[in-house]
Amino acid sequence: MRILMLDNEFPPLGGGMGTVNQALFRAYAGRPDLEIDLVTAALGARLEMELFAPNIRLYKVPVLNRNLHHSSNRELLMYAAQALPLARNLHRGRPYDRCLAWSALPAGAVALALRRAQGLPYAVWVSGPDIPGFERRYRALYPLLTPTIRATWRGAETVIAKCDQEVAMIRAVDPVVEPAIIPNGVDLGHFRPGPPIPDDGPLRVICVARLIERKGQHHLIEAVRRLAGEGVAVELELVGTGDAEAALRRQAREAGVAERVAFAGYVPRERIGERFRAAHVFALPSFNEGLALAALEALASGMPLVLSRTGGTGDLVADGVNGLTHAWADVDALAAHLRLLAADRALARRMAGASRGRADRFGWEAIAAQFEEVLGLGAPRISGVQSS
Repeated sequence: MRILMLDNEFPPLGGGMGTVNQALFRAYAGRPDLEIDLVTAALGARLEMELFAPNIRLYKVPVLNRNLHHSSNRELLMYAAQALPLARNLHRGRPYDRCLAWSALPAGAVALALRRAQGLPYAVWVSGPDIPGFERRYRALYPLLTPTIRATWRGAETVIAKCDQEVAMIRAVDPVVEPAIIPNGVDLGHFRPGPPIPDDGPLRVICVARLIERKGQHHLIEAVRRLAGEGVAVELELVGTGDAEAALRRQAREAGVAERVAFAGYVPRERIGERFRAAHVFALPSFNEGLALAALEALASGMPLVLSRTGGTGDLVADGVNGLTHAWADVDALAAHLRLLAADRALARRMAGASRGRADRFGWEAIAAQFEEVLGLGAPRISGVQSS
């Protein structure tokens, strides 16, 4: 079977979406029954082609990207404008059986155009920010983009969400669409527990996420300020970069906790596991998530999770068993959770052990099998909506 994939980001470009795509490629590498072409974005200024594996080719179109970890609107438009004619030519030369678009925009719009012009069926994987209402900073754009997003969903054979909350948000935008759920996965070999949490010393908290308002790192810094004022020994490491970095650094200085808040910047994915093993607790007080990949990796690393109650939290955390949850912007609860884990290290160690056990069902072998089903490589699955 020949599969076309469309993804405007692929490592080292982008974040979680490209990482999931790459993990699937590792699972499918060398399959004699499967041939995959990916049209993605290039780091350089010219079209590139490379082999990921003997059966997986990458075609990279230049978008003149300025930020390794985030695509601008201009770059997204440049990707779509070049991906569509390239994909058309590839399909004419050697037709594909199916297409998988990573995100409704821009990849899904390209897949919809291909289906309309050349009849290529496709599935679309929902990234999160491509759901109207998901990302607060896109509020002004969503009314303009919603008709295209809805058309992309309706044109797909299958719309793939990662958790129940994403399904609910999709259905709120278009109740006709019936998404399938495939959670994100995690490399259980690479992400593994570190040393047991010690009985004394500062509680080391880590947050791995883009430094943007939605991720809620400003709430974590405020929680650290409160705990420091009470004499609770706690340290915070923020791994990632983003538009809010300058504001977060200023907040830490003005709060008097700059020495307790470390900004690690960008850390290559192959080194993230080391950072988890050196920390004690993973925290992500996000406004909205769709089963956050970093939280899954922390789960596999055997860490207590302190998460806001958002998409996928119920899949990751059994409250009081392997972590603690709180509402968005509830800094009182966030600080109370960290205070408890700093004081009760035996509880923190029990939660750490429970997290690793909970991670087993998210191994990539099982997740890749679910994608095979959606792409028609296994038993047929009927979901989503087709339009004429």
